Amino acid sequence: MKNENHKGYGRRAFALKSILGLGGMAVASTAKAASTDLEQVGNGLTLPNEKRKLGDLEVSAIGLGCMSMKSGSYNPPRDKKEMIPVIRGAVDLGVTFFDTAEVYGPFTDEELVGEALEPVRNDVVIASKFGFDFTNGDRAGRNSKPEHIKKAVEGMLKRLRTDRIDLLYLHRVDPKVPVEEVAGVVKELIKEGKALHFGLSEVSPTTIRKAHAEQKVAAVQSEYSLIERVLENQVIDTCGELGIGFVPWGAVNRGFLADKFNEYSRFSEDSRFSSVPYFTPEAIKAHMPLLSLVREWAVRKDATPSQIALAWVMAQKPYIVPIPGTTKLHHMKENMGALSVKFTSEELKEFRTAFEKIPLVGVREPETALTDR
Repeated sequence: MKNENHKGYGRRAFALKSILGLGGMAVASTAKAASTDLEQVGNGLTLPNEKRKLGDLEVSAIGLGCMSMKSGSYNPPRDKKEMIPVIRGAVDLGVTFFDTAEVYGPFTDEELVGEALEPVRNDVVIASKFGFDFTNGDRAGRNSKPEHIKKAVEGMLKRLRTDRIDLLYLHRVDPKVPVEEVAGVVKELIKEGKALHFGLSEVSPTTIRKAHAEQKVAAVQSEYSLIERVLENQVIDTCGELGIGFVPWGAVNRGFLADKFNEYSRFSEDSRFSSVPYFTPEAIKAHMPLLSLVREWAVRKDATPSQIALAWVMAQKPYIVPIPGTTKLHHMKENMGALSVKFTSEELKEFRTAFEKIPLVGVREPETALTDR
């Protein structure tokens, strides 16, 4: 980063770092968003107000994944009195994009998101997902039959306290129902105003094309990070070709790239982390050099490791909008600091050349991106 650029951002970078513990500024970028300006947030703090497009849907460049707040997916369920301030605090920070699903809980996270965002409903974008059966409150297989989808959406609308779902995703493909049929049902829901945009999750390029031909797809959601890069095998480029946004979850690798774990980390058998292939002791040890590299870039960019991880993901394409999850507002503030971390094209090449030399353990094979999950 050139000295003159650093000086130009120095005072604002110092304020950000002092108040939030956020990283500093770098200014060159290879991926321009739809629009970027500065926005005043809490305590007089100024943050970049960057917007990106998922198809025709404009959202904040970083969203908030709400999966782990009440569902108990990766941590014990949090009290809604603690989580509502996190969601509303994210709105104050400029976040307009909130992601949930009926299966989270099930149903508890939608109820939380609905209550938290009700006062600002017209100022935010809510995404939720359908595609499962439930028996006695437990997930019981996939179900994308037309009548089931319509019933599921009615439940979503009630729990989310809204009359429409801005981005309605198919959570997982039902092998018994052609995706074109699912897209047709969503098309009907869009005509009725109960949904505004259609999304897909964990799907192949072929499925994306089939669905998009029936009903325009706004976004595809899947895991993508410096460690889990399998979606670079055709999926992300297919989205770009068709004008579809890409929404990565796990951009900080479930906390690993935020420097949350190390080679001595171990997980109990009842922890969801224990079932994640890249969280075995061998995998974590193998990935420590990559984390060290991220730390080096964090120092170089006057940022935090998680900001580097998020900024790298966003730098890959202008239509990528990550949705890091958190239960802590200060982590959300840190995440938003990634908007001020930019890479030149030369830096991106340098970074990739370095991390591609590091062998990965427990990640998906490239060919798995070509089939639905």
